[in-house]
Amino acid sequence: MQLGQDTFGSAWANILTLVWTVIKVMLIIAPLLLIVAYVTFWERKIIGWMQVRIGPNRVGPWGLIQPIADGLKLMLKEVVIPSGADRSVFLLAPVFAFAPALAAWAVIPFNATLVLANVNASLLYVMAMTSIGVYGIMLAGWASNSKYAFLGGMRSAAQLISYEVAMGLALVVVLMVSNSLNLGEIVKGQGQGRFAEMGLGFLSWNWLSLLPMFVVYLVSCVAETNRAPFDMAEGESEIVGFHVDYSGMAFAVFSLAEYSAMILCSTLTSLLFLGGWLSPVGFLPDSIFWLFAKISAIIFFFFWIRATFPRYRYDQIMRLGWKVFIPVCLIWVVVVGFWMMSPWNIWK
Repeated sequence: MQLGQDTFGSAWANILTLVWTVIKVMLIIAPLLLIVAYVTFWERKIIGWMQVRIGPNRVGPWGLIQPIADGLKLMLKEVVIPSGADRSVFLLAPVFAFAPALAAWAVIPFNATLVLANVNASLLYVMAMTSIGVYGIMLAGWASNSKYAFLGGMRSAAQLISYEVAMGLALVVVLMVSNSLNLGEIVKGQGQGRFAEMGLGFLSWNWLSLLPMFVVYLVSCVAETNRAPFDMAEGESEIVGFHVDYSGMAFAVFSLAEYSAMILCSTLTSLLFLGGWLSPVGFLPDSIFWLFAKISAIIFFFFWIRATFPRYRYDQIMRLGWKVFIPVCLIWVVVVGFWMMSPWNIWK
């Protein structure tokens, strides 16, 4: 410390802050990338179990090295760039799709104190970051200089924007009852109320009082991440998607972006509607492990519906977003507003 102070002078404190921030960023990103890799493995195993198959079981004990083998395979494959493509934009598009899903973790709280940046408008920051992902899809479809990829990009962008509106309106209701844009404060607000005082904390979380918004937000997360049965971008057998011209690691980055966004959406659902790190019952302590358990349960839900439902038609997807979810959200905003002004307000 003394050597650093003597060498850098007054700038030493700023250097220490920068180094410590970089360390904290790496402590979030490195495990996240490993989790993303193994979420693909568990998805294949779980869907295999649901469909009475074995799933990956050849590479390593119980198939546990399969994600590493898949990653090495994709790294060794050639990245083919179409001759008429805009090369710089073509290579930049996967970054635009993947980077926002990582940047959003800067304000995600893991418990009451464990957060990289505890900003007051953390939810607004997350919404801003995740909205950028649609640019990656549009750029990928346009940069290929292919009409098929461009139409796939337009189709996927329309889907994302449609369900982003429903997600935003669902979050408006959460903000109304929480009276805060800070994710930590939103979680703390769910630990208060009559049920929490009775030791039944899981009944005081937002999922119960805002059940329609919980359903809308969860289904919109499935659509936002292009997951089945809303995978309009990935129906390889019948649909040409925006990344049809991508190969090798460039294609893998789009897959990483999808799974990173799925984990992020699961985390936000846990924080906004399921009490985050709060214990479901009073006799058990609050812990980060409760947050991880809730995230795992929601990710399992993503796998479950992929193994269960067939792919929807595009007109069905758009009808659900515009004619069902958005009207339900608008109605529920009014209902909750009257509820909060009435003598039966449960969020005081």
